[in-house]
Amino acid sequence: QVQLAESGGGLVQAGGSLRLSCTASGPELIYSHYNMAWFRQAPGKEREGVSAISVGGSNTYYADPVKGRFTVSRDNSKNTLYLQMNSLKPEDTAMYYCASGFQFEAGHIVGVPKYWGQGTQVTVSP
Repeated sequence: QVQLAESGGGLVQAGGSLRLSCTASGPELIYSHYNMAWFRQAPGKEREGVSAISVGGSNTYYADPVKGRFTVSRDNSKNTLYLQMNSLKPEDTAMYYCASGFQFEAGHIVGVPKYWGQGTQVTVSP
C-alpha cells in the first residue's frame, strides 16, 4: 500500500553533514495521513529509532544521541520526509531506513512500522 525510497546517504568525515530524503508512493496514497520515522542499524547492533514526525509535523521525536544534531522535517505536498544530519560522528555510521505505518504516542514510536524503505548507507570516518 505504501512504498518508501531513501536517498542521500554517503561517506562523510566526522563533523560533516548529510541530508537524507525519503519519498513515499503508492496507489491512492495519502501521505499526509502517515506518521514517518527514521531508523538505523549498524552491524552487530539492534535497529533503533532515530527520529519521528507526526502526520501534521507538529510533533517530533529524537533519540538522545542525535538531539541537537539532527532535524527531521516533512513536505507533505511532495510526499517527502527529510533528515538533516549535522556534526556527524563515527558512531552515526549505519544503514538508515525510512519507515511508516505506526502509532506515535507520548512522543515515541509504538510497535513495529508496517512499511520500510530499502535503506541508505551513512558512513562517517574518524
